[in-house]
Amino acid sequence: MFFSRLRKDIAAAKRNDPAARNKFEIWLTYSGVKALSWHRWANFLYRIRLRLLARITSQFAKFLTGIEIHPAAKIAPGVFIDHGAGVVIGETAEIEEGVVIYQGATLGGTGKETGKRHPTIQKNVTISCGAKVLGGFTVGEGARIGAGAVVLREVPPYATVVGVPGRIVRINGEKAMPDLIPEKEDPVMKEITALRERIAALEEQISRQGAEEKENKDETL
Repeated sequence: MFFSRLRKDIAAAKRNDPAARNKFEIWLTYSGVKALSWHRWANFLYRIRLRLLARITSQFAKFLTGIEIHPAAKIAPGVFIDHGAGVVIGETAEIEEGVVIYQGATLGGTGKETGKRHPTIQKNVTISCGAKVLGGFTVGEGARIGAGAVVLREVPPYATVVGVPGRIVRINGEKAMPDLIPEKEDPVMKEITALRERIAALEEQISRQGAEEKENKDETL
């Protein structure tokens, strides 16, 4: 079973990284593949209740690869962690086959929940560099999380999410309608809208004062 999962991890790396030349090179040099291999062992130790040993194993893997995966996280074979430095995957995270995770990404919690507090990532999701997916919700199959996005709510299948906080901008390659965007009450956009309205009001006031001053000057003459 271990070797069949390793083969799927290597195949995922070969499929998703155009720089990969051969499977032997991937096995020897790819930190994402190494981190997943160590995680399989740590997860086994965790499931048979050797939890201290499992945590020691996960921390040793972090030291070797720069990738921190809690030993209780559930990760299917065929996941690809590209480069991987700074990737963090929390205890109750679940990752399905075909997911691609880039460096600096975090699958974490907000610190407010108990129980299932880390995300479930369904098949063929792409999580770009520096993205943060925080909470016990689901990211639907085929979704794409943009670089640096902070996702705090559930993402439907085949959606594209960008920004802070994350906003759904496309679904199935088409521009998302406003009523499909759960983050439509974006506080940043609300503030920008208020500032625009204030500027428009001030411009109107200045224009009105200028007209009054010109009218008074004409009357004086």
